[in-house]
Amino acid sequence: MSRVLAVARMQLVTKWTYLGNPLIILAAAFLLSLAIFALIPVDEAKYGGGSQAPLWYFLVLGIQSMTLAFPFSQGLSVSRRAFYLGTLGLFAVLAAGMTAIYLLGGIAERATGGWGVNGFFFHIPWISDGPWYGTAAFYFTLMMLMFIVGFWFATVYKRWGTTGMLISLIGSAVLLLGWVALATVNGWWGSIGGWFVQQTPLTTGAWAAALCVLLAGGSYLTLRRATP
Repeated sequence: MSRVLAVARMQLVTKWTYLGNPLIILAAAFLLSLAIFALIPVDEAKYGGGSQAPLWYFLVLGIQSMTLAFPFSQGLSVSRRAFYLGTLGLFAVLAAGMTAIYLLGGIAERATGGWGVNGFFFHIPWISDGPWYGTAAFYFTLMMLMFIVGFWFATVYKRWGTTGMLISLIGSAVLLLGWVALATVNGWWGSIGGWFVQQTPLTTGAWAAALCVLLAGGSYLTLRRATP
């Protein structure tokens, strides 16, 4: 456990990357969205998608945590298991912190009538309509999923280089296209659409968590043979 915590502290050597930048992105997206809300001359509630901006940065952090910190950790004789657990644990804490900010922001928006301009940045329909724990599960698992996807692709690059990365990207695209073609040929889109309509933020978070577990296992197996 001490080595796992040491890895987390090692990642936080560049605190601005892991702590400052996500908050700056969130604050900038919030202020820009608020300015846009104030400029829209309507009385109805106004919603924006700017709150998703930090989520995409988690994808970048997943890549950076592997490509930048992994070679350094191997120079310090840190085991791959400790590096993996420490990095994943750090991002779980970061995702939990960001989730708390989203929940508190939603409460503030409802209390102030959308910051006085009837604009909602955190309190988004469908995501925030249910219980708070469903909203929390949705945001937390989505952030972790973005991180793990970035981390795994970076791990593939470290394991097999540019060729392996291209093959994995092309393979993923081919599988997705094949799935779309299969659904089209068999007329499954109506059922697929109905299934998506029935999902809630909590069930979506559960599916995302299952995908996180699957991808996390794959990324760890790939990391075991990755080279610095």
